[in-house]
Amino acid sequence: MRLPSWLAQHLAALRALLVLTVVLGVAYPLVMVAVARIPGLSERADGSLVSAGGTVVGSRLIGQSFVDGDGKPLRQYFQSRPSAAGDGYDPTATSASNLGPENVVDTLPDPADPTDEGKPSLLSRVCAASKAVGDLEGVDGSRAYCTPSGVGAVLAVFHHDGATGAVTRAVSLNEACPTAPFLGTYEGVTVECATFDGDYTKGMVTPVRGGAPERPAVPADAVTASGSGLDPHISVAYARLQASRVAAARGMTADEVKKAIDRHTTGRVLGFIGEPGVNVLELNLDLDASRPVR
Repeated sequence: MRLPSWLAQHLAALRALLVLTVVLGVAYPLVMVAVARIPGLSERADGSLVSAGGTVVGSRLIGQSFVDGDGKPLRQYFQSRPSAAGDGYDPTATSASNLGPENVVDTLPDPADPTDEGKPSLLSRVCAASKAVGDLEGVDGSRAYCTPSGVGAVLAVFHHDGATGAVTRAVSLNEACPTAPFLGTYEGVTVECATFDGDYTKGMVTPVRGGAPERPAVPADAVTASGSGLDPHISVAYARLQASRVAAARGMTADEVKKAIDRHTTGRVLGFIGEPGVNVLELNLDLDASRPVR
């Protein structure tokens, strides 16, 4: 007996639903679980967790901070690169800052609101981080287009004829009054500090390079976050920059610490993609095991 077309269509749809449920809802997940249990893959499937003394202390795949209760870097530990994922290294909020190279002007804090901290630009974040790393490691943390105080060296320059003509006014956009501007004069005009309610939209945004060295002592990965905000590695250059501090804090020689860095340096992916990196967590655990801080 030939079934009515509407009933045949419903039965076909029901059969397709049952087949897809079995294949995609049961068989496929079981196959993936079985593959994840294969030796060599099971550790990654479980999150590549790392234990020390029977306690899970982190993951080889996710970065973390090594700071004290006040957020200050612990001198005996290598520091990770900055993170823009949530409050830092949050795998549930993996992200970058989404700020680009033209983000150079800060939003100044409202002096009438003590809780308002303003919003630093990407340039000022990089400048502040470079200064902080330089101070921590005892090197020159200066960077092009950064002020000595660690904010973006950016002026709003006003011209007599709008965008051309003689300079009539210059304002340091990222230095709120009463801070003394990083530059005394610009093309013969005294540089002013910025006010929260000042209107500088008619001025030309002008970054000032300053006298920083062509190659900063502080590597780029020490002052910028990765695209995911979770990168567990730092560059070899940043690791070696920290070697003297860590060695002094642990009573080791710099050469001993550099050998530990070499042990935890991974090469380029497939031999040619990216740059060599150092897993910060594994390096710190190695040093804790071989030369704990007492």
